Amino acid sequence: MMTNFILLLFTIALYQFVSRCQNKWQFIWLNPMFISIIILIPLLIFINVSYDSYTESIQVLNLLLEPAIVALGFPLYQQLKQIKLHWKKIISLLSLGVILVISISFISATLLINKENIAIALSLKSVTTPIGITLTEQLYGDSTITAFAIMIAGLLGALLGPAWLNFIHVRSAIAQGIAIGAASHVIGTAVLAKISAEHAAYSSMALISTALLTAIISPVLIPALIHYMYP
Repeated sequence: MMTNFILLLFTIALYQFVSRCQNKWQFIWLNPMFISIIILIPLLIFINVSYDSYTESIQVLNLLLEPAIVALGFPLYQQLKQIKLHWKKIISLLSLGVILVISISFISATLLINKENIAIALSLKSVTTPIGITLTEQLYGDSTITAFAIMIAGLLGALLGPAWLNFIHVRSAIAQGIAIGAASHVIGTAVLAKISAEHAAYSSMALISTALLTAIISPVLIPALIHYMYP
């Protein structure tokens, strides 16, 4: 019991410490989620604590995830009138994006690895974890690879997404929000929320819309890709 409490305190302290460092120095790579993961995994292996035991230790943090995700919807509510003016264009753009991302990821994975279950898993990387894992299992892919790919997509988007978009001169809050929300889901949205409410609003919309569109499109598109690539 004491070990569980210590792990919980250490996790919170580590995240807060890295967050303060990031706020002070503004380094892109000093992302609290990223740094916490690369420190915690070797530590848990070293002290011989299983993933299940660690999950049990931080259960209270998992319970806080639901209200935290709901809180991301508040900027969306604030910008709702503005979003209503563009929602048809945004949904059309996101639909095309979902089709392209799934298709390109599936075909690339097939050409490089030639394993159907891995191709399915990697094609569903740009969506929230619960939906990605559920869809992967329904389509007989490898859900563990999907979970890992989703985490990597989220971290890379949070670490490099805003800087890359600025570098290629995509500086619109709407464009950045849609791009990061669609590709890097909750982790990317949380980072954009620190920039502005407008960024967070469009990122939240893209996150939700992409999840719904993926759930609708992938059960039709992925079997078609399987039939074409694995005749």
